[in-house]
Amino acid sequence: MTHALVPASYVLLLRGPLGEEEILLHLRQNTGYRDGHWAMIAGHVDADESARTAAQREAYEEVGVSIPPDALEPLTTLHRWVQGGPALEQRVDFFWTARTWDGDPRIVEPEKASDQRWFSLRDLPQPGVEHELVVIEAYLRGPVPPILTLTSHVTR
Repeated sequence: MTHALVPASYVLLLRGPLGEEEILLHLRQNTGYRDGHWAMIAGHVDADESARTAAQREAYEEVGVSIPPDALEPLTTLHRWVQGGPALEQRVDFFWTARTWDGDPRIVEPEKASDQRWFSLRDLPQPGVEHELVVIEAYLRGPVPPILTLTSHVTR
């Protein structure tokens, strides 16, 4: 049996007072994954980096901001997988919040993001990426468990 565990880091770039926060999202395009969906800053963890370093790198690569290591607050880890898929592939997603950063957020990769905007956490655009919405909903309910799980089923 083939088994792959794929790690990724996600950043909830937040502004505004607690309870009224806005999150920066971009509209994905030409990536081959969830194109046409609004998504947060995210990407795979490279073999030579930590999950925190990946979050910092992705924030810089995708929106041009530098986040100091101590400004990234761990939010939760999401373990997810698809039951009934052709191969066993599991994902582990590290979610971070950041409220301070250097630079003005902008679209750095226009080939991968057709739009970018701030949205109220309580009024998100659709469609959104399912597992990201699960974490945002947990954040809004609070407190967020340190580990969440999400199982999807293959529909045939």
